[in-house]
Amino acid sequence: MYINKDKTKRITKIIPASMNNFENESNNDRTIIKRKAAAYARVSTERDEQQSSYKAQIDYYMKLITENQELEFVKVYTDDGVSGTDVKKRKGFTSMINDAMQGKIDIIYTKSISRFARNTVDSLITIRKLKEVGCEVYFEKENIYTFDSKGELLITIMSSIAQEESRSLSENVTWGMRKKFADGNYTIHYKEFLGYERGKDNKPIINEYEAFIVKRIYYMALQGLSYYQIAKILTSEGIKTPMGKDVWHYSVIKSILHNEKYKGDALLQKTYSTSFLTKKRKKNNGEVQQYYIENGHPAIISKTLFEQVQKLKDQKMKSRFREGDSKYSKRIKCYDCGNWYCETLWKKSNCKDIKMWRCNKKYMNSKCSTPYLTIEEIEDIFKQAKERITYEKVNIKNMLTELKIDSRIVRAQELEIKEIELMISYLERSKNLDYKNNQLIMLKKRICYLNELILKESDKNKYINDMLNRGNVMTNEIIKHDEYIDELIDFVTIKDKHNFIITLIDGTEI
Repeated sequence: MYINKDKTKRITKIIPASMNNFENESNNDRTIIKRKAAAYARVSTERDEQQSSYKAQIDYYMKLITENQELEFVKVYTDDGVSGTDVKKRKGFTSMINDAMQGKIDIIYTKSISRFARNTVDSLITIRKLKEVGCEVYFEKENIYTFDSKGELLITIMSSIAQEESRSLSENVTWGMRKKFADGNYTIHYKEFLGYERGKDNKPIINEYEAFIVKRIYYMALQGLSYYQIAKILTSEGIKTPMGKDVWHYSVIKSILHNEKYKGDALLQKTYSTSFLTKKRKKNNGEVQQYYIENGHPAIISKTLFEQVQKLKDQKMKSRFREGDSKYSKRIKCYDCGNWYCETLWKKSNCKDIKMWRCNKKYMNSKCSTPYLTIEEIEDIFKQAKERITYEKVNIKNMLTELKIDSRIVRAQELEIKEIELMISYLERSKNLDYKNNQLIMLKKRICYLNELILKESDKNKYINDMLNRGNVMTNEIIKHDEYIDELIDFVTIKDKHNFIITLIDGTEI
């Protein structure tokens, strides 16, 4: 270490701190540069007492900042009814941090560390980010300024305590919910649940109009219609979804058809939270205890109907020839990989998109070389298939029984007509539905369609019974009923455009 022993040459100069950041001299007057101040207020629930605290926080900080001449009021950022354990869900908090990072805020006032964040890691990371851009945070309850030398240590300790409090609160809430479930008490999310509305003492009561829709969905499922087909019918009729949207999706129909609450029961704790910090929920596959309550609220459908629909949905769909889906869905199979053909758009430059059919896994399987097919080529293949079946004079006596319409399907169609008639009566009495006139037209069309279908299927069953009573029956004997021969074909396996295998509904290959 060098020591300057020549004291005559040593110069010591003290440079005073600049006050430019705090004062501005003009005409011998000193003007204090105000710090840009914001505040953050949050409550974790929407209860009345919490709402009172929430409004009080906002009023308090607005008054605190605006009355301080050294502060320039920016904004009170808020999050209403949002948990403090996850920063991502707090839009007000995120907006405040973004503004601070852009230099719009110099100091943030908040009630306590637990209001700021209950997650220790999130709290420290955020505070350090703010420090880097010169933004300070003041926690009023703990009387901590983050620019204080002891601030970070105290914040670490206090955040850890807040996080443990959150864990304890979460565990207490979970225990309380499970105790309530064990006692047979539960709630329904009415805004997202079709068919019920909140009654006295928070008990569910049946919504008359929505119950018609639920019953129709079950009766349509019993007829063999797919989720997609049911969704398409309801959308075309202008019926609103449980969330009030115009377009129904198959997932909504699936949820309704598998929800035990419609038969008056309730399976509780279908999902559970994996972490009190992330609040991420996971489907309960036996990891935590579940509770099944029978006859806990009024049923919209019978238990028998519910079980019938579950059994039908577990089986192969029988509605290939019903409205909605393509006639050729799951009827064309790829010879190379065994997957079904599906409809897709073939995009060509300077040309209109063309609808084509191809193997669903064509580009996922290197050995799949089966061709694209136009709808005209598919129709020609099925025409050749029917001609081949007729030429072979296949004995179809054993298959005719499978072509008969199940009496339960006809019964379901009749029950749907009854529910539609009740819906029409309800709409005609209603005065508040702007879209009811169009809906009435669509509902009446549906009744006409179902009546025609019932008549047609009745004639078909009668014709098949007559054929069965005749003994040996060949396909050429029902040639005048081309649609019946079409129904004998389960699917066609495509090798190329000129070679295919016909598989009949009894497994016979031609």
